[in-house]
Amino acid sequence: MKVLVAYSSRHGATKGIAEHIAKTLADEQLDVALRSVADVESVDDYDAFVIGSSVYMFHWEKDATAFVRKHPGVLGSHPVWLFCSGPVGTELIDKQGKDVLESARPKEFEEFAELIHPRGAQVFFGVYDPMREGATIAERLVTRIPAIREALPAGDFRDWPVIEAWARKIARELKPVPVAV
Repeated sequence: MKVLVAYSSRHGATKGIAEHIAKTLADEQLDVALRSVADVESVDDYDAFVIGSSVYMFHWEKDATAFVRKHPGVLGSHPVWLFCSGPVGTELIDKQGKDVLESARPKEFEEFAELIHPRGAQVFFGVYDPMREGATIAERLVTRIPAIREALPAGDFRDWPVIEAWARKIARELKPVPVAV
């Protein structure tokens, strides 16, 4: 079973999640290729797909969205899982009582449910580091506003055990069930 783990990552956090998923699938004895969606030349040689993107303003990155829209036939006829990283913090429920991860689902997930029928779509907490190399002046200045600092706490909030458990679940679904003889 050859699995493509493809991702789009603006600042590297989603790439880190994709790497962790790929390693976990490989540890489960699956043949895994890890690629940026921009570097995938063909999807024809894969048996299953795990596709992820960072999310900004409730949308997947444009190149990840274009990737799915470009390959609906192949993706729709193979096992596919989608993921994204986006929300930051540690609280699962916000002040209004809403599920943080559910509220952060990218708008594209609904479209993709109809287009390619993924077996799962998962939102993971992400990373926010306004002082990272390459951060814009606006990203650095916005952290001086108390309300924004509270809404967007800086830090790495990726939950590695949750990510690994999700990847192991995918591996279980992809591995053939041994037949007793």
